[in-house]
Amino acid sequence: MSDVSSFQKREGFSSGGKKPANGRSYSGRMGQLKSPSRFARSKPESAVTNATVSVHSKSNKSGKHKSLDLADHFLGCVKLGRYLTVADNSRFVITDDFRSSSIIPAASAMAAIYSRDHLVAQAALLPLSTRIKIKSVKERDKLEELFLLIEEQTLSEGVRNSAQGLRQYQFRESQIRDLEVELGNRLSPARLRYRQFLDVIRKLMDRRITAGPFLDEFRSFTQDVAGKLDFGIYSFCLDRLFGSVKVSMKVKKLLTLEVIGFPTLIRRELLSNLLVFPGQAQELTNFIRYMIATELGQNVAIEIKLLEAFKKKRLSIQDIETSLARSG
Repeated sequence: MSDVSSFQKREGFSSGGKKPANGRSYSGRMGQLKSPSRFARSKPESAVTNATVSVHSKSNKSGKHKSLDLADHFLGCVKLGRYLTVADNSRFVITDDFRSSSIIPAASAMAAIYSRDHLVAQAALLPLSTRIKIKSVKERDKLEELFLLIEEQTLSEGVRNSAQGLRQYQFRESQIRDLEVELGNRLSPARLRYRQFLDVIRKLMDRRITAGPFLDEFRSFTQDVAGKLDFGIYSFCLDRLFGSVKVSMKVKKLLTLEVIGFPTLIRRELLSNLLVFPGQAQELTNFIRYMIATELGQNVAIEIKLLEAFKKKRLSIQDIETSLARSG
């Protein structure tokens, strides 16, 4: 019997036969080599559901934007096989960032092509689509070439179809509105479900619901929003759970077992986040490390440890690539 099963049996719980599913599984070891970023945990719900966080590129001494800074940062996320984060790595990029912030075209294009969160990739097309209407003929031609590149390179079939449609219909306003509506129709039900689950979390914190029914709600929530909600918002939800002193250690350990069963990329981000969380209880940290080692194996443990070191700024991307190349 595995350690996961043993722990669940000891605590009187079962997996219910369901394997957690949040998003899609991606193979690969830390990205291209074989195989969000401490969160702002103190932010209220509105900071996520109505995100207006600026993700402008950095400025140089002359006050001019370095146009590739944010694009380069996104590329760094890609190299590590990660979801995209904002420039300071404080959280993951969400769809609202492309509606409320002025993001440079190069960064938007990078997000549309390489984002592992396909909803974020879809949202990244919107500012590019709007921008093309106000450009000169020469600049418009360049942006159309950019859309052609997105069609050829994007990881998302939905983004490919949207980019192709926008270009073929010459970026008509009606087409852009249709894209906005399509994205909204996919996101809105999932965000409503997210808010409903926040009520369940409050009940848990107020001790109006026990661990068993809460885990059933968590699994149902995960199944409902898988692939339909920005990963950044989903991760923020887990943030609140693991960061709250009102949630018992027993529940946190059981939630860790759920995360252990998530797809590779998602699991790596979430587990490494738990390990770098300031003030995390040593008991939980030890439990997480033990479960990683026993259930996931040495290679996965190394990947998570490297990402943990990167998030703590003890290692650079180059250091990680070198380490993985040597171990490969």
